[in-house]
Amino acid sequence: MPTFAPENSIIMYHQATEIRRELLRRVCELSFKGELEEEIDRIPLHMRPRITALSRCCVHKDRAVIKYRVMTILGFNVSDETDELTRLSDYAKMSRERKEFTDVMLTVVDEACSSCVKQNYTVTNLCKACVGHPCTYACNKDAITMNGRAKIDPSKCVNCGRCLSACPFHAIVYTPVPCEEACPVGAISKNERGVEVIDWAKCVYCGKCKEACSFGAIMEKTYLVQIAEEMKRRDRRLVALVAPAFAGQFDQPYGKVLAAVKACGFDDVVEVAMGANITSRKEADEWIERVQEGGEPFMTTSCCPSYKAWAQKNLPEIVKYISHTKSPAAYAAEFVKGQDPDCAAIFISPCIAKRVEGFYDENIDYVITFEEMAAIMEARGVDISACEPLELSADIEKSGRFYAKSGGVASSVAQYLQVGEAFSPVVVDGLDRDGVKLLKSIAQSGKSEANMVEVMMCKGGCVNGCSTVSDYKAAARRLQKI
Repeated sequence: MPTFAPENSIIMYHQATEIRRELLRRVCELSFKGELEEEIDRIPLHMRPRITALSRCCVHKDRAVIKYRVMTILGFNVSDETDELTRLSDYAKMSRERKEFTDVMLTVVDEACSSCVKQNYTVTNLCKACVGHPCTYACNKDAITMNGRAKIDPSKCVNCGRCLSACPFHAIVYTPVPCEEACPVGAISKNERGVEVIDWAKCVYCGKCKEACSFGAIMEKTYLVQIAEEMKRRDRRLVALVAPAFAGQFDQPYGKVLAAVKACGFDDVVEVAMGANITSRKEADEWIERVQEGGEPFMTTSCCPSYKAWAQKNLPEIVKYISHTKSPAAYAAEFVKGQDPDCAAIFISPCIAKRVEGFYDENIDYVITFEEMAAIMEARGVDISACEPLELSADIEKSGRFYAKSGGVASSVAQYLQVGEAFSPVVVDGLDRDGVKLLKSIAQSGKSEANMVEVMMCKGGCVNGCSTVSDYKAAARRLQKI
């Protein structure tokens, strides 16, 4: 099966990630203890006491950044603030009583976003001011002048990189703005104050900007407070819908992992792999109807909501080729609600895009990410290795559990087809330039050598989603064992 994979799409892990996970854990601990409103204002003080190593200019700046990051964990955009004197305890109370939500799942913490200079090519002090100055000859925009040493005029520079290639001393470096560089659709850029702003008309919810930001300035909003309240009230059953990618996140048997999820306060745990089996069967039937019998040149998968958003916003010509079949999470939630319409269905997701999908699914009440689920486990003191494993459902065909890895969807669909070589799939493993080029080519021409195209926004598939907790290669290996 051919695969189009990006050359460099490794999600960065850094201290900003560690701080985010610590904040998630602290909010969970206080929520489950019933001390959120009483103690949450002290989180910035505990994490940044007066005598401490600073991340920014002063302890007050550090504390302000932590305050606004906690505010997003409580489910608010930073722009929701109308009074700077509003305390975290006030936001905690509003979050606990909140009933209305929006589909905006990311927010930029402006206090943390101010350090990335918008200039892609920079001359360093390694410049020798050489007689040849090949950089000036390489630049056809007259953007480089010599004044003691080379200097680049950013108003003329078009970021072609020819000067970098020409300099024999490697004195010119490429200095991107990480979040802007990571965004595949150009949906994030600086405003007049130098703070990054997300253009929701372009955003495809891939979360790459969040993971790329080394300052922790881009945060996900969560439903953690609402879920903690549900667990305390116990006025309806809480059912965890666990995405297939969760199986590879921990170096423990999957039955123990599922048991650990249940031990956190859920009444039941359902594998979304069950829904993946339904998706595969329905996509197989749809492929026969549309491609084999209907004469369409190809069909693309529909389970990645980030890809679907990208197609709708950037390549509408391909939308008609996207499968009409619903995602595994949708079918799993439909099954759960069919058994108990009054239960709370909580989807445990590897990414932000699935959080947005869940917002619009009437059968999904809340979505939490793998990071948030790990924080709940830690806050609850649940030791996965000590859990008595749950028995994995024998009714789930194993290819459903392999949905989380690139190629898993196409291979699962193939198992439900009896057409042999007539089924010719290709995998777009991470939507990079090569993948975009392929999709544009087949969408605009209406011709494709492959008659089934699996598209995953993240390289490696959902095991490498923006809100996972494990290295995706290790996660993929664990998934393979299962």
